[in-house]
Amino acid sequence: MSKPQDFDAKAYWSATLRLLVITLVIWFVVSFGAGILFRDALDGIHLGGYPLGFWFAQQGSIFVFVGLIFWYARRMDKIDREHDVHEE
Repeated sequence: MSKPQDFDAKAYWSATLRLLVITLVIWFVVSFGAGILFRDALDGIHLGGYPLGFWFAQQGSIFVFVGLIFWYARRMDKIDREHDVHEE
């Protein structure tokens, strides 16, 4: 695959790193934050009969992670298309 002459590697890498940092922050807040740090505050809310902090620690984070995978793939595809390095 040949790259176009006007390909800006620095802009592409910057957009990719920005997306990666956002994804990791969401991952951290959901896994460590909701399951551990904010558990006491979230336990006042119940979802399906279980405290929300417990729910996030057990299965809620898994749902968020699966959604995060699809969101990341869509956003990365958009970045690839914006910088004209996408695959057909």
